[in-house]
Formats: sequence, C-alpha cells, structure tokens
Amino acid sequence: MTSMQMQQQQPSLQGQTVLITGAGSGLGLALATLLAEAGADIVATDIAAHKLEETCARVRQRGTRVHPIAFDVSEPVAVRRAIDETLDTMGRLDVLVNNAGTDISVPIDELGEQDWLRVIGTNLNGPFLLSKHAAAHMRGAGGGHIVNVASTAAKRAWPNAAAYHASKWGLLGLSHALHAELRPHNIRVTAVIAGGMRTPFLLDRFPDLDPAVLQDPANVAAAIRSVLLLPPSTVVAELTVLPMQETSWP
Repeated sequence: MTSMQMQQQQPSLQGQTVLITGAGSGLGLALATLLAEAGADIVATDIAAHKLEETCARVRQRGTRVHPIAFDVSEPVAVRRAIDETLDTMGRLDVLVNNAGTDISVPIDELGEQDWLRVIGTNLNGPFLLSKHAAAHMRGAGGGHIVNVASTAAKRAWPNAAAYHASKWGLLGLSHALHAELRPHNIRVTAVIAGGMRTPFLLDRFPDLDPAVLQDPANVAAAIRSVLLLPPSTVVAELTVLPMQETSWP
C-alpha cells in the first residue's frame, strides 16, 4: 500500500462543519486548530469578538474555512441567530461543541444572584439552547454529533464553587439525557469530563496553581477529535481526560 493510499484511508472530518463555543482561547482554540487539521470547516464563536482573531488565523493556515461569530450563549435570540448564520454561511452543521464556560469562586454567602445566573446561563442554559437548535437541524440532515465539555466538577465537589458545580453536574445530566433521546435520530452525544488544563480559565484566576500538574488543552482536544473520528455506528457517551498528576480527581 502506498503512502498516498494510506493517507486516503485515514479518517477525517473533510467536508464537515464544526461549531465551537468558547473558541477564542484554551481548549476551544486547541480544538479549532486540531479539527481543522482533520479537515473540518470551523465556526468559531466566543462572547468577545477580538479573541477569535488568532483562532481564525490558525484555521486558515490549515487550509479549511472558518467563520467567526461573537455572541452570548445564554441569550436565546443570539443562539438562534448563530445557528441560522452557521447554516447560511457554511451550508451545514455536523458537529456542535459546547465548550464555553465561566465560573466564580466565592462562598455561598457571597454568591450574588446575578453571578449565579451568569454561571448557570453560560455553562448549562447555553448548551441546552445550542443543542436544541442544532439537533433540530441534525435530525433533518440525517445525523450529527454534539460534544458537551463538562469537568471533574461534574463528578465531585469542593468549597466555594456552588454555581460551577451545579452547572457542570447539570450539564452532565443534560448530556446523558440527550444521548438517550437523540440516538434514534442518528445524533451522537458525548460528555467530556476534562481535568485541569493549562488555560487562562484556570491560570488567570488561580496564579498559585502549578502548571506542571495540569494538562495541555491540546491533549484534551486530541481526545475529542478521536471520538469525532470514530465510525458512525459507535458513540462514546462519556469520556474522562485527566492529567497524570490531576489534583481534583481521586
């Protein structure tokens, strides 16, 4: 077998469109890069438009199409517009990655109502809204894949993170519920339990963290890519990806 034949037999995402939320940094940026390398066209979204400049540049360097959309995933009207814009611009939507997330680390007596609603809105309501509208399209298209990026915070708890834990436990439950509901429509749903990563999400808020015990977000992105490249007859309902020195997992 020639090297050309071997390359042609390698699984790829050629011709597929992937929408990634929180694509401006961290895991979202790594995902956009690796999935573009696998042939996917990328819809890169983030709440801050300027964060998408590097993401778009990286995707273009890999020879696939990219379309940026800045919107707040917790806003129902904005979500519908983003899905419509994706379909109008790219012509299809094969994979949705619900990656956008936020947090506030304070004791519950200091946790304000608006902060609670903001965390739940981004981490749980956003994936619900996006999955609802993406799944409606995917059913008509004959299938698709939804990936929900959760956290070890969806499996255990620590102090001063009530809103984050509630949102991530809820996201894991939502993901498994959609897995059961959407399988008959040929829509695969995967929950990703991601351990600590060397991303601004952690390091900007907790400067005392030792980066050496965290994992490169590219490693988590590679694990997600492997799930997306599985034969369509197989689904991974839950995937746990941890650094070897994970401190938030037994």
